[in-house]
Amino acid sequence: MNELAARVGLAGVFALWFALVWRARPALRHSQQRGLWLTVLATTIAITLFQPGIVGPLTSAGLDVHTVSLVRNLIGVLSAGLVLLFVVDSSGPPRLRRFVAVGMTAALVSLLVLGLMHLGTGTASAQGPASAASAYWLILIAAHLAGDAAAVVVCWRYSLRTTERDLVWSLRLFAAGSVLALAFWSGYLWHLYDRVPRLLPYLTMIMSVHGFLRAASLLVPTASALVRTAGALRTIWRLWPLWRDLVTAVPHVALTGPRRSRLQEVLWPRLPPALQAHRQTIETYDALLTLQQYVRPDAYENAYRYARRAGVRDDRLASAALAGAVDQARRAVLAGVPPADPRPLPGVTQGSPGTLLGIARMWPAMTGALPCPDRTSPARRR
Repeated sequence: MNELAARVGLAGVFALWFALVWRARPALRHSQQRGLWLTVLATTIAITLFQPGIVGPLTSAGLDVHTVSLVRNLIGVLSAGLVLLFVVDSSGPPRLRRFVAVGMTAALVSLLVLGLMHLGTGTASAQGPASAASAYWLILIAAHLAGDAAAVVVCWRYSLRTTERDLVWSLRLFAAGSVLALAFWSGYLWHLYDRVPRLLPYLTMIMSVHGFLRAASLLVPTASALVRTAGALRTIWRLWPLWRDLVTAVPHVALTGPRRSRLQEVLWPRLPPALQAHRQTIETYDALLTLQQYVRPDAYENAYRYARRAGVRDDRLASAALAGAVDQARRAVLAGVPPADPRPLPGVTQGSPGTLLGIARMWPAMTGALPCPDRTSPARRR
């Protein structure tokens, strides 16, 4: 259990430092995110100095275990104070913020004095407090419990009020991490009071999972951006064959022509993926509007019957019929058939991305399904 706890602890530390480095630049530029970033930074340093795999090399390099523990405890209380400041900063009155700042300063000074008073006395341990005095570890644990309890209540309450999805998840992950921190410090108090060494590996695991949740609360904007990018790339990939064929037939609707393969379009987009997907969606819709001048009166019904005979699922029949009718109109343009009065196709008047993606899904199966009219075919001329 000790070895597993140590490995999970190091993994949690790595996740925290990765999240801090990754989010440093955007977080420090925005005042609303700066407080969260600084809070997680202080927590990360304290958690790092709690890991035996970190404390060991530090003591081997000449640092005293007591010094490491004292620094860890001071930074831990600082992180608890920053948590309190973070949760009251946006809504709390100035007097409450001053009270938190004074209380945090008093706790830090008290711990420093008590820690220095006991310097060189007793036997310090890698994961124990810097002083065996009851006043020392009661101040230490009370500060953490106060900060984490406030974080749970305030973060969860505000997550229920806001409609910004990223903020909701950041607050809830931060609150979940604070719940684990409460469990850790409650268990740590029990350990210090009753001296239960076998409890430490489990507390290390709890603190490590708490670290993962703190890292996740920082990375929510990054995760959302990745999800949006993945969705845009998926749209580009699925829409590309339909978009390529339509803008080839109606080139005036496209800003730039298609590349030779959709793999190139996805791997080396000429625009940010979200903008590229939006552009291809708009251009596909514009091409459909233009091609309505070439749709034959019975095209949709004939394509519908063809798809049904081919065994297309009922929920895809409408998309298949649209794909067949649009393909016939596209080939009419390429064959030089003169345009006629526009014949609107059902479901494409609003240019819904879902409708376009449905047509794109059925495009390979319906290409060439209907006969192509030639120049002598009857049409409703203007």
